[in-house]
Amino acid sequence: MRSLYLRLPILLLLVWLGLALLVSSAHAAVPNNRAEPAYAEEQTILQAEKDDRAPEPGLASAHSGRVHVDRHYLGQYGANEGIVLVQRGGNTWRVWRNGPIATAAGTILVLVLLAIFAFYRVVGPARTDAPDTGRRIQRFTVWDRAVHWATAISFLALAITGLIILFGKKVLLPLFGHDVFAFLAYVSKYVHNFVGPLFIVCSVVMFFTYLHRNFVKRIDWQWVKQGGGLVTHKHVPAGFFNAGEKAWFWLGVTLLGIVMSVTGLVLDFVNFGQTRYIMQIADTLHLVGATFYIAAAMGHIFIGTWGTPGAYEAMRHGTVDESWARAHHAVWYEEVQQGLPPGSLDDRLPPPGEPPGGGPAGGPAGGPGPRPRPAH
Repeated sequence: MRSLYLRLPILLLLVWLGLALLVSSAHAAVPNNRAEPAYAEEQTILQAEKDDRAPEPGLASAHSGRVHVDRHYLGQYGANEGIVLVQRGGNTWRVWRNGPIATAAGTILVLVLLAIFAFYRVVGPARTDAPDTGRRIQRFTVWDRAVHWATAISFLALAITGLIILFGKKVLLPLFGHDVFAFLAYVSKYVHNFVGPLFIVCSVVMFFTYLHRNFVKRIDWQWVKQGGGLVTHKHVPAGFFNAGEKAWFWLGVTLLGIVMSVTGLVLDFVNFGQTRYIMQIADTLHLVGATFYIAAAMGHIFIGTWGTPGAYEAMRHGTVDESWARAHHAVWYEEVQQGLPPGSLDDRLPPPGEPPGGGPAGGPAGGPGPRPRPAH
């Protein structure tokens, strides 16, 4: 199993390296990839505009963007855009999406994966100095884990299908041919469209499920100042969630989740009056948000598996060993020992010289301490 863990990052690295090499050539599949007029119809319209003595209204004008061009207009042309013949901005959007944006997205994801792999090889996983005691503490309830895994699985489905949609033509089509890629693209499109709303529901439920344990407290600043001890392997006192986990909750699950949800709904339900221009903006924001969401999620997955041995068992089975709790979440461990709800001691740092979580045996005064909560 350890051999598999060591080989998996290498396999992922090779995949993403190939993606980075291929995505650099991912340009729009149009005759003219510089966003210049590409079709005869558009050439005719542009020629008519050029011969017209009346200048086209600017972006600040309420009449900006004629019906047959729709260059900047943010409103709606009647009930729908069925009378729009050519939307010139579509060519520009296609070039940016399949060119610079796709290249930047692939590059960022590859660099993050390389950084994680280098960190693991150089620094190594977070260690628990004391051996396992064999006594388990309840960390996550069945509901906590169900909400987490529902959100995680739907996120992975969206991430994988989204990458296929964005990079498939350049990465998968040459490898598998048109028939296989057509099937993958077709399935990915519908999985992405139908799982998207499910992910939004899961994210909202997850927000309210974990909110009360993610309020920022004074102790979190101590964790930030010491970098969480990730490099030094120092065990910095933390509550139920440390500052890094809270950052993931607020910046990833909440902020990026809102960006992905709003833009995804604009793209998924196209019959609510949004114009092509609005959808192109939403698509760009969706790609940018997805890039950073996936990059942050890779870090979250690493910390929750290889980076912190024992963390995955907590989310899978709901319990952790006393030694793990005392090392990584000492303040929460002390709350458990005293029978207090999570967060009760987050604003109280241990006195100088006193090990986090009380005495060496885990009790508040060095004694055996109260009996830990049952594992199930």
